[in-house]
Amino acid sequence: MEESAQVPPAEPDRGEAWQRLTAYSYLSAPERLEHVAIMRVFCATLLADMAVPDVLAKLTDSGGPASGLDAETLAVRLEQLVRWGNLLRSSHTVKASSITEYQRARSRYQLSKLGERIQRDADEVLAGADAAREVSSELLALVERGLRELTRLVQEPGGVEAQDALERVSTIFVQFTEFADSVRDFYAYLGQVLARYDLDSAEYHGFKELLLDYVEAITEDVSFRAPRIAAVLSSLWPQLPDLLDRLDTHSRGLAGAKAGLEGEAGIRVQRSRGREMTDWEALRGWFSDADGQGSQVDHLRDATLRALQSLLANAKRMLRSASGEMSRRKDLLRLARWFDEAAPAEAHDIAVAAFGLYSARHLGVPPATDEAVPAYTSWWTGPVVEVPVALRERGNRAQRGRASAVEDHSQQKRRLQQAARDRAAARRAASEELRSASGRFAQVRLTSAALALLLELLATALGNAQLRRNQGPGTNQAGTFALDAAQSEDAELGIRLTVRRIAGADTVLHSVDGELLLDDLELSVESSTAAEGQGAGVSVS
Repeated sequence: MEESAQVPPAEPDRGEAWQRLTAYSYLSAPERLEHVAIMRVFCATLLADMAVPDVLAKLTDSGGPASGLDAETLAVRLEQLVRWGNLLRSSHTVKASSITEYQRARSRYQLSKLGERIQRDADEVLAGADAAREVSSELLALVERGLRELTRLVQEPGGVEAQDALERVSTIFVQFTEFADSVRDFYAYLGQVLARYDLDSAEYHGFKELLLDYVEAITEDVSFRAPRIAAVLSSLWPQLPDLLDRLDTHSRGLAGAKAGLEGEAGIRVQRSRGREMTDWEALRGWFSDADGQGSQVDHLRDATLRALQSLLANAKRMLRSASGEMSRRKDLLRLARWFDEAAPAEAHDIAVAAFGLYSARHLGVPPATDEAVPAYTSWWTGPVVEVPVALRERGNRAQRGRASAVEDHSQQKRRLQQAARDRAAARRAASEELRSASGRFAQVRLTSAALALLLELLATALGNAQLRRNQGPGTNQAGTFALDAAQSEDAELGIRLTVRRIAGADTVLHSVDGELLLDDLELSVESSTAAEGQGAGVSVS
């Protein structure tokens, strides 16, 4: 008996699935706008059955696409909806003043459950199919909080009260369902935009901000809370079967009526979210890998990575657009619309202008600049174009003979090498000037090159310096900072700069470009160790 419940016969399932899919037929029928308007009339009320005159009056008041239907056509539409399974016939006592009125009013119709569900989904799609739905990430924190409180109450002595547990379970699954639906809708919109390869600059920058800010915030929030929720579910899992049994004992709902009606009426009950073990398994599978196929959190990270890769692909496309390698999707769609709206004669003119499909005078040889011919000129009366002999005899314009010599860049290379040598000589002269001026900067006026080299070494030394606080008690130096290892050197020039912090010691640098005052700093320039090994000079401080 258990196996038969798990593996139902294939034929009844196939027939039931076919019947349910048939209920979607009115959305693709030629009269779909009229069918949708009729279904909206029935969805506007609950447990109401209406005859043709009632539906006709409501359609006329609404002023929609079906407001111009007559009674006979409306009756045909209603019968078609009954055959598709969206409406059901309902019998009521009819009061009529004529046989015609009786025939129209004797058949009353009411909405089927499947028809109401399909129409509700269709209205939701029509209302916001192209909109970017915000992800309700704040609900994830509420789900975590609700699970923690439920776990704490279940594990307390005596357990949780059944009604309180039922309310908490329902709240948790309502919040989780809303969050999961918003994630699916947002990433579906994201995939729709990523599939485009014609994003202009403004759309690209807006989409880049969306990815880098919004998607990153969503992924970080989910990645932060997913392990916490998975840990809470693992703690609650051993007590979960007993909790579900207590909930069923406290409130059976429609499941209690199912046992008495299942054999006679064939009623099937769809329980509330959270009342079955499969609901909890789906919840756990969203946050942790329970079946080896990866959790939904892992899929979310993969989707975000693919979104970033698609963004990079669009960025590369936009960079290539300067060389003409860009998508012409928008232009081609505009051209297709022109073809669709044009008359036959205009369509020929558009094709000629768009694709250059002129007559045989187009041989790929441009005319002279002073003999530009309009596109509408016939080749019968147009001027003759001189065709090169190579093209006329061999069919190509490839040049024959010896290739030209490669351009000689040796003179340019010599100029660049000489400029590099001049710059190196100037830096060596500046380093020699700094060595000679070390210890007497106040009496020497430096050149621009020497000052620039000194400032370069000073910036490097201060960047490499390490600060330490003076701890000497009873001295006026306590609490101040001293510099350790404040040195920098240029091995190529063989020069080293040492910077010391001395309170009250001010260093003034005079140069042709102005004066620079360094407070509490003392500078010392000397030859580096590498230069000394090569006999480059003597240390001067």
